[in-house]
Amino acid sequence: MDLKELEKISRLYDFYKELLTAKQRDYFEMYYFYDNSLGEIANDNNLSRNAIYDNIKKTCKILLDYESKLHLVEKEEKRMGIISKLEEKYDDELIEELKNID
Repeated sequence: MDLKELEKISRLYDFYKELLTAKQRDYFEMYYFYDNSLGEIANDNNLSRNAIYDNIKKTCKILLDYESKLHLVEKEEKRMGIISKLEEKYDDELIEELKNID
C-alpha cells in the first residue's frame, strides 16, 4: 500500500471506526498505526498470520464499502473546500461555527 492509499484508508478509519468490531479496530490499529507485523499481531492474539491478513483486508474493504454508501469523507472534503473559499473572502464567526459542527 502506497502512502496515498494509506492516507485514504486512515481517513476512512477515522470516520467509520465505530462501525467496526473491537477486533477489527485492534488489528487495524496494530498494523497501520503501531506498525506491528502480521506475525506480531498473530502471536499476540494466538492466530495465524493469514487470519490477521484476511481480517485487515476485510476491514479495509468494509471501510471502502461504507464510504461508497455514505460518502462522509467525500462530503467532509467538499465542506472543507467551501470553508476555505469562504475564509479567503470573509473573516466571520459563522465560519468557525460551521467548522465545528461535527
